[in-house]
Amino acid sequence: MDAMDTRNSAPPPDESTHFLNIIQAQIARAARLVELPEHVASILSQPKNEIIVNFPVQMDDGSYRLFKGYRIQHNNIVGPYKGGLRFHSDTRLDECKALAMIMTIKCALIDIPFGGSKGGVKCDPRALSEGELMRVTRRFTHALGSNIGPEYDIPAPDVGTNAKIMVWIMDTFMNTAGTTGRNAQTRVVTGKTLECGGSQGREKATAQGLVHCLTEWARDKGTSLEGKTALVQGYGNVGSHTAMILSRMGVSIVGVGDHTGYLLNPEGFNTHRLADHVKKTGSIQGYTTNHSATRDEFFSQKADIFIPAALQNQIGEREAKLMQVQLVAEGANSPTMPEGEAVLLSRGIDIIPDILANAGGVTVSYYEWVQNGRNESWELEEVETRLEHAMKRAYRRVTNYADERSCSMRDAAYGLALLRIKQIYEQRKIFP
Repeated sequence: MDAMDTRNSAPPPDESTHFLNIIQAQIARAARLVELPEHVASILSQPKNEIIVNFPVQMDDGSYRLFKGYRIQHNNIVGPYKGGLRFHSDTRLDECKALAMIMTIKCALIDIPFGGSKGGVKCDPRALSEGELMRVTRRFTHALGSNIGPEYDIPAPDVGTNAKIMVWIMDTFMNTAGTTGRNAQTRVVTGKTLECGGSQGREKATAQGLVHCLTEWARDKGTSLEGKTALVQGYGNVGSHTAMILSRMGVSIVGVGDHTGYLLNPEGFNTHRLADHVKKTGSIQGYTTNHSATRDEFFSQKADIFIPAALQNQIGEREAKLMQVQLVAEGANSPTMPEGEAVLLSRGIDIIPDILANAGGVTVSYYEWVQNGRNESWELEEVETRLEHAMKRAYRRVTNYADERSCSMRDAAYGLALLRIKQIYEQRKIFP
């Protein structure tokens, strides 16, 4: 996925709702829905490769510190492994395994030829100087070695990382490749800066894809987004761009939150000014002293749309009972816990699941990868037209399948992804 807000004040989930177990259970439920062969379900229940590296980095004061990094490669039957790299102090193995599984499903659903992977470094990027951050990035890339590559496993930005970090990874990888093939390695990562091979529209792609889903949802309800109100949890890349796009469409952002707290304003926030503040300070803290709210007040604020764009496991049973919205559109990966989803659905609150709602990021990552391979640079209009078509087509397929099978949109989205994977396994068989 993309760079998003890196912290949230919610307590960690207990063992009964462990993130990996939640995703494995969701895949198993969808597997039953589509009658996935037992051997394929077994393959998808665990990643193919689990890579852990420990590498030293010299800090600015001359001391050395040992860092731990992960790269989990879940499945590549559809295409090369694809998934983000997060730099976060709570990065852990099981989290990366769950996120890699989500990427496999997401790519299969949106119908792009990628598999799923995820990784990261256990660190707090905000506690590192730029020089230290660059050395951590380069040493991690070197430690991964040939475990990544433009035709094998292609990282992208995620929590705590950005285009600048992707460029450092690309440069490090290119400088370890053979001289004659160096420039062919540009697409070892996506989400790069435009100057270094990135794609037009990539920075806001996840948010733009989510808004396309919102537009389709409103159309199904016989209305439009203009005049609606929204709450946005997490004001990093996804949350801020979603808020800014929606505000231009006439949606009032009446509440925002991140790891430093929550703000409510019935008259709506100036989303661009707030985004500028976050870029300068790293959080919404200090933006205003007049609209502070508690977590419970934020979740209980009446609005039309709730957009969780922070970390996973934010909406539990308690939060779901507080919410007064018509729709939850998941900008983050797995922000809604199963017990929370059950409450929301029982109350008639719609949910656009993460693997559909936030698929715009990996979709435009694919476009970037294609452009790099062809030595092309597409105009923004072409990227946005392709993205709109892909997202609306996927949304329509999911809603139609949910109606056909009388199931939730989440089960429908996972089911459609598994159907594609099932067909490939049926045709390719298992080697040898």
